[in-house]
Amino acid sequence: MTTTGAHQDATGMTPGGLWWWGRRRSAVLDIGLAAVSALECAIEGVGFADKAGLPVPVGVLFGLIVGSVLLVRRRWPMVVVLVSIAVTPAEMAYLMGIVGLYTLAASEVPRRITAALAGMSTVAVFVVTVVMVRQDVAQAPAGQPDFDASGWYVPVVAVFLTLGLNAPPLLFGLYIGARRRLMESLRERADSLEQELSLLADRAEQRAQWARQEERTRIAREMHDVVAHRVSLMVVHAAALQAVALKDPQKAVKNAALVGDMGRQALTELREMLGVLREGAVAGVSSSVPLAAVGRAAAAAAEAASEDGPCLDALEELVEQSRQAGAVVELTVLGEVRAYAAEVERTAYRVVQEALTNVHKHAAGAKVVVRLAHREAEVAMQVENGPSDAEAADAHLPSGGNGLVGMRERVMRLGGAFVSGPTDGGGFRVSAVLPVGEQAA
Repeated sequence: MTTTGAHQDATGMTPGGLWWWGRRRSAVLDIGLAAVSALECAIEGVGFADKAGLPVPVGVLFGLIVGSVLLVRRRWPMVVVLVSIAVTPAEMAYLMGIVGLYTLAASEVPRRITAALAGMSTVAVFVVTVVMVRQDVAQAPAGQPDFDASGWYVPVVAVFLTLGLNAPPLLFGLYIGARRRLMESLRERADSLEQELSLLADRAEQRAQWARQEERTRIAREMHDVVAHRVSLMVVHAAALQAVALKDPQKAVKNAALVGDMGRQALTELREMLGVLREGAVAGVSSSVPLAAVGRAAAAAAEAASEDGPCLDALEELVEQSRQAGAVVELTVLGEVRAYAAEVERTAYRVVQEALTNVHKHAAGAKVVVRLAHREAEVAMQVENGPSDAEAADAHLPSGGNGLVGMRERVMRLGGAFVSGPTDGGGFRVSAVLPVGEQAA
């Protein structure tokens, strides 16, 4: 927007300014121009009153009123130009006409209106100039060559005078208006870019927070799977060891060895997981790295952990550990055995592992059936247990209620399906299907 006043509101008030002026300097300039224009029109009003046969005070007062119209040039530039056109036959308000044309051209008035008013002003000035030049030629002193008023001299001089009065302010006003609009567009573009950068920074912060939260959830899931399963088996073996310590020393020694093996395996998996996290933090996250890099570092750590995690080949060993803990577990594998992407195999392994852990926690002595089905575009696993054996010793394992939630999150993250719930026979069933498609290795 320009400072001509065409963009001000209908009240004529501008924040921080007086009336329609945005700055004190603009108000002082307009008041000064209006005073000079009023003085000019008052002087020219003397001649107008003489030619019109009016009293001189009337002509002077008329000139003062006409010249003072320049005060509103920023608010109503079209009014200033129209008044200057109206008084052109009276041969006054030349300053007002020049300043009015400049203000009109620099304002936000539609170009067609500007062109129409500029054309009217040019025609009026040209007609008056022709009359004045013709009178001057007719009143030429004796001894000077006579000029033919109907020849080329009068029109040519009138055209030059008209263009000299109207063209410079009009062209300069167009230039200033275009420059103001360009600066405003650049300012708006800079503001828009600043807003976009702010939005991008906010989105980067949100992505970084999401990545950190995702990594925390993944770490919690891994810790839960590793610790819960191994420690559950250790507690089961410890309970069996306590029961047979005096009756069957050989079995007690065997159970103690199994507890030691379980503890060492749990420590090994925890050490590997912490090593991956420590390497990911050193390689990808530092105080000088942008927030957006946190997500990439978390993804890299997750990928590294996925590659080093367990796979379906270790499922038989997992089932055997539950058997050694006293559970009756049957493993059935259907379909052609093949390798899958590391994340798919790891997720399938963790689902079976957590399901067996839940059996140890909530259904001591129950018979368990583990089914693994290799299909064309998916791999399915199901862990179903019957009701718990009342005669079996309950190890009183604590439960945090996160096992099923973690399994569901793992499966849904890969676009699979997860179902869990009690069976008609009083047991519990956990089923999951993972799509493999092009990820099959």
